[in-house]
Amino acid sequence: MIRYDIKDIKLSKAGKLRIEWAGSQMKVLDLIRQRFVKEKPLKDITLGACLHVTAETANLMIALKEGGASLALCASNPLSTQDDVAASLVEDYGIPTFAIKGEDKDTYYKHLNTVLDFNPQVTMDDGADLVTLLHTERNHQLNQVIGSSEETTTGVIRLRAMLKDGTLKIPVMAVNDSNTKHMFDNRYGTGQSTIDGIIRATNVLLAGKKFVVVGYGWCGRGLAQRARGMGSQVIITEVDPLKALEAVMDGFEVMPVSEAVKEADIICTATGNKTVLSVEHFKKMKEGTIVANTGHFNVEFDYEGLIKLSINRRQLRDNLEEVTLKDGEKIFVLASGRLINLASAEGHPPDVMDMSFANQALAAEFLVQNKNKLKAGVYTVPQELDDMIAKLKLESLGIRIDKLSKAQKKYLSSWNEGT
Repeated sequence: MIRYDIKDIKLSKAGKLRIEWAGSQMKVLDLIRQRFVKEKPLKDITLGACLHVTAETANLMIALKEGGASLALCASNPLSTQDDVAASLVEDYGIPTFAIKGEDKDTYYKHLNTVLDFNPQVTMDDGADLVTLLHTERNHQLNQVIGSSEETTTGVIRLRAMLKDGTLKIPVMAVNDSNTKHMFDNRYGTGQSTIDGIIRATNVLLAGKKFVVVGYGWCGRGLAQRARGMGSQVIITEVDPLKALEAVMDGFEVMPVSEAVKEADIICTATGNKTVLSVEHFKKMKEGTIVANTGHFNVEFDYEGLIKLSINRRQLRDNLEEVTLKDGEKIFVLASGRLINLASAEGHPPDVMDMSFANQALAAEFLVQNKNKLKAGVYTVPQELDDMIAKLKLESLGIRIDKLSKAQKKYLSSWNEGT
């Protein structure tokens, strides 16, 4: 019997169609899957994954299973789970899945522990919760873990903090650091899906609105570009002088967040940090400001603090809450501060997740191939694999590029040819 905890197994038919559609857009991952079928690089490996349970993730799980892995999957975010996909993973693909859209915190951690009950040798994370649990409550399992891979910026930050503190005991592949991940997934995926989520939740016109993006990392860059493309007047807030300067050179207005919130019609956090919008910032917002988050966790703005300020709250639409403050001013909060692109929309398009999950699949293979060779630490996916993914993606799009001649390669690698 397959172990699972999902909303309703009867949803599997719709989920399978959704998985198949996403798979049709994920050409690079499919090429890796086809190789995995033949070579079985993950044979006899149990892999535990904590990822967003979406149609795109389902295609990664299928590729890993066909590569020989035994799997267990749980959700990395309670609001991102697609219940029909979870049902199909169990019913149609025989993959133990533990994910229910909207699950509470206790259920979330029960599911994390259930995945670790499978005794995985490789783990796969989106936010480092599995790795954290392995190093705290489940540290007796560490000696059987070959390694892990991490999908997102926030998780990599956590892992590097663990490494700095000397508490990280396993090798981890920082998939997020691959160029074919953060430069595309974070920028183009987050940019498009965040706009999609905001529009689905509110149906507001973005043209002419003052749109504040808090943070100009790769996610913030993508969001700013897309908001400008929709006709918004975009303002950037930053703490990093280099990123702030880059935003200025990209043509955006830059100012402190305490000033930007006074002008914002829409404000979206994208930092990976906590309380970048505080109670004091909410007090400065004008009537009707829309507030959303597209950073990793729901700590980016002080939602609980805002609720304490309020005298009335109403749910106007799915993922759209009206919060009335003591002075009668109304602020509109999207998805209670959860990831708006996953809570209100469907997350990144499969085309861009294709590269991210190609990295994940190859990272798992790399860890197995290098069992007992890697010390505890945070590693990037080897450059040759990153380049291969980019090449395969171009080929899948029907795009050809030039190649260096032998003379050009020699010139670039030498120092004595001069000018």
